[in-house]
Amino acid sequence: MPDVFICLEEFSVKITMLGTGAALPDPDRAQSSILVTLENGKNYLFDCGEGSTRQMVKANINPADVPWVFLSHLHYDHVCGLPFFVLSSWVFNREGKLKVFGPKGTQDFVDHSFENGAFRVDIQARAAYPARQKNIEAVRPEVFEVEPGLMYEDEDVKIYIDVVDHIPTEITDCFGIRMEAEGKVVAFSGDTAPCESMIRLAQDADLLIHECTFPESFLKHRAESGVGTFAHTSPLQLGEIARKANVKSLVATHFGHYDSTSPVIKRAAGNHLPVDLMGPERLDEVARDIRKSYKGDLRLATDLMRIDL
Repeated sequence: MPDVFICLEEFSVKITMLGTGAALPDPDRAQSSILVTLENGKNYLFDCGEGSTRQMVKANINPADVPWVFLSHLHYDHVCGLPFFVLSSWVFNREGKLKVFGPKGTQDFVDHSFENGAFRVDIQARAAYPARQKNIEAVRPEVFEVEPGLMYEDEDVKIYIDVVDHIPTEITDCFGIRMEAEGKVVAFSGDTAPCESMIRLAQDADLLIHECTFPESFLKHRAESGVGTFAHTSPLQLGEIARKANVKSLVATHFGHYDSTSPVIKRAAGNHLPVDLMGPERLDEVARDIRKSYKGDLRLATDLMRIDL
């Protein structure tokens, strides 16, 4: 059963952690994805890694009822579920275009995915049926490539972004996110090393959802081995960020498989993780390290964890 954190009052903002893993196909964690649902039923999706749509259905949310997707950055574990989400929403009778917000490169990604890209043949075949032709706009997402500042606003929410420290900016921007809705503030880090922009975005937030991809020892190993990016946040650093930002509640997420017991994952991770240290006990270490600086409400994310504000 997924962990559940529910307040006794009626929620005004519900957060569902659809995916809490990282880049590998973890049997216990889908890739990064967070769904925010307002009391009026509006759904806002942040990142769309592998498994996002399936998890959405498990959480009793129709993918066609999610009109907005906000991408923190374009690493595949944050976006590779987007084509499946779009196509599934089409089959689930989405009305109108999905709106996709993301950094530079998002338009190119979308252009190469649908009618003029990877799923051209599938869309051509299905569009021969009147029901699919009727809502063909569902496979034509409207893309907004965004810059720091106010990314999106409607009568219920304001969503701000700023550049964080992950992929070199000459390749593309990576964004941290702050959402203000129903008198609540939820901040989401995407992937990042500790940086002042994320502390600003999270300032006084009711909830900070922040990556905690590797423990300190794993980050050191990756930096020394030169395999993959090490622009991530350790538990010790995350505790400091949450304390400095004065957040009421913290959810650590985007775990880099260091808690996995899967033999397949361990073999795949052998080149870039200290496999002999992997296991569920690492989560105890993570919590202890965060607690060295942060004394507020703390949760270590699991898939389908629900948080009500």
